[in-house]
Amino acid sequence: MDSAMISKIMKAKRYAAERDRMRFEQFTVVFTGNHRDHTVRYEDGEWSCTCDFFSQREVCSHTMAMERVLEGMLAVAIEAETESEPVPVA
Repeated sequence: MDSAMISKIMKAKRYAAERDRMRFEQFTVVFTGNHRDHTVRYEDGEWSCTCDFFSQREVCSHTMAMERVLEGMLAVAIEAETESEPVPVA
């Protein structure tokens, strides 16, 4: 293995450990269910899911699971944290 590849592998390991440097802005995930599969999408800070529960409440176990898996890595979560930080008073 050449030194350039070794350097890239080391950099990839550092990036993987520094999750706060990553932010998901859009993706699609397919959950394999007991009865059928459900497609979850995240785009522009908004969730969607093909399950019936989501169509009624705009939240479901699939989207909540993804929020947990990606804790702190979603664009909407990072923006909300920034907006809720107290502004120092001079």
